[in-house]
Amino acid sequence: MPTAKMRSAILGSEKKALPNAKVISDVDPDQRIEVTVVMRPRTKGLNGTLSMASQASGRRKYLNREEFTAKHGAHPDDLAKVEAFAHQHHLTITETNLAARTVKLAGMMRDLTAAFRPNLKKAKIGSRIFRMRKGPISVPRELKGIIVAVLGFDDRPAATPHIRFLGDSSFKRGNKANGSAIVPHNAADGSFTPLEVARLYNFPSGLDGAGQCIAIIELNDFDQNGHITGTGFRMSDLQAYFAFLGLATPQVTAVGVDGGANVPGPDPNADGEVMLDIEVAGAVAPKAKIAVYFAPNTDKGFIDAINAALHDNVRKPSVISISWGGAEDLWTGQTRKAFDLVLQDAVSLGVSVCCSAGDDGSSDIRDPSERDGRPHVDFPAASPFALACGGTKLLGSGATINSENVWNQGDGATGGGVSNFFARPSYQSLAKVPKSPQGKIGRGVPDVAGDADPATGYQVRLVGGKRAVIGGTSAVSPLWAGLIARLNQRLVKLGKPKAGFLNPLLYKMSHGASGFHDIVDGDNDIEGLHKYQARAGWDACTGLGTPDGTKLLAALGG
Repeated sequence: MPTAKMRSAILGSEKKALPNAKVISDVDPDQRIEVTVVMRPRTKGLNGTLSMASQASGRRKYLNREEFTAKHGAHPDDLAKVEAFAHQHHLTITETNLAARTVKLAGMMRDLTAAFRPNLKKAKIGSRIFRMRKGPISVPRELKGIIVAVLGFDDRPAATPHIRFLGDSSFKRGNKANGSAIVPHNAADGSFTPLEVARLYNFPSGLDGAGQCIAIIELNDFDQNGHITGTGFRMSDLQAYFAFLGLATPQVTAVGVDGGANVPGPDPNADGEVMLDIEVAGAVAPKAKIAVYFAPNTDKGFIDAINAALHDNVRKPSVISISWGGAEDLWTGQTRKAFDLVLQDAVSLGVSVCCSAGDDGSSDIRDPSERDGRPHVDFPAASPFALACGGTKLLGSGATINSENVWNQGDGATGGGVSNFFARPSYQSLAKVPKSPQGKIGRGVPDVAGDADPATGYQVRLVGGKRAVIGGTSAVSPLWAGLIARLNQRLVKLGKPKAGFLNPLLYKMSHGASGFHDIVDGDNDIEGLHKYQARAGWDACTGLGTPDGTKLLAALGG
């Protein structure tokens, strides 16, 4: 058995206890759980850098999955060391993925804690009981640097859906830790169908996403025994919705990850998120296949779902939509690094990843009692390798936008700001991004925007047939994902590379002011403290602006 002197803490693995959680007992040593071990890429440096440079130069070039595994997957020697370590501690290898650089290890809690030495307790918030970790995770010295992250010991809810129902000024996300469950309001004047929003944003005509696959990431609620209790969609409701729009129902497939499943449950907010994502993406790209990846709402489940979509050799998504997240400060350093590496992988593979920028303004924290008086940006949108999607209030009809400004309804607003953890990427070098709250030269969020104000939100159908109007930046990610599916359809037909990682091209385009509706009015301050103001060009409220889809297609060579 390795001694403490022979071990090293995994960089960034330190985790804080939840301040409002009550420790109730030790964890059960006989409980069997699974963790995901994330390994380093076999090549040093940022595997997305070359693709980022090629995109900026206009020469998009991507790796196929075999090339990617050979260049950026886990090294077999590293894998052999992790497998030997697992065998030493009586752990079962349940899955190995060289391309994703992950190994899933299952075993009794006593064996897993002996292997990784987490400080783990059973804790409770409200009626929710979960495992809570405090402090670092360690590994033997010979695995230092090989193992980037170990995820799955702590199973507190990792992320929240960035969704707002019209009229819910007292809206709280349906997190069972706080016991909330809000019934959404019905549709009202000023709302749009996704098709009407697409027309206002001049999405290229004659395209429907045929031949493309849109991946949507959704996170399940679960009980203290790990059994999935909710989050999902019903095909009968989707069929009725698309019939209402005059469209054929897209092909929708539910894909379970880590035991995740399509289980519509007691939380209308999480189910509303799923229905919104499918209905928006499916409406603007109705011939695209939609794959919905369900995983438990933990950091392990979240990253495993993204990896499952990215490396799905059956459905092969060309764009991923993520409408879940949380303030970047709430994630451990190892988790931020592991997610960022996955998003870099997407760059190399030519897969676009759209991430919602949050619904709580520059604070990015929903509960006023939990705000710390400082601005934050949302993660994973804060990764430089994500297309971060902010929100606007959109007024218009037909193909004419009458006005558009920053979404800020007082108790909800588009997320946006400057990262304290991710350095400013080269594509933002001319965007006049201010320094971060800690004075660092950081990544600016968001990159782009779209309609998100519930007052001008999207007409949707919920599980059970109720109609509602939903806003939030959750709607913007699938909107952009549907647009990208249309762009890819045209590009593939012309024999050109897919859109892939758009950020460098979009920022290069912005200097000529083409392809975007520049938003110059409003701010995303909901506290009276941190006012990021809209302005000409990029800003920390709506990024470069909202899309002119036809001009974007032309800029890509379509």
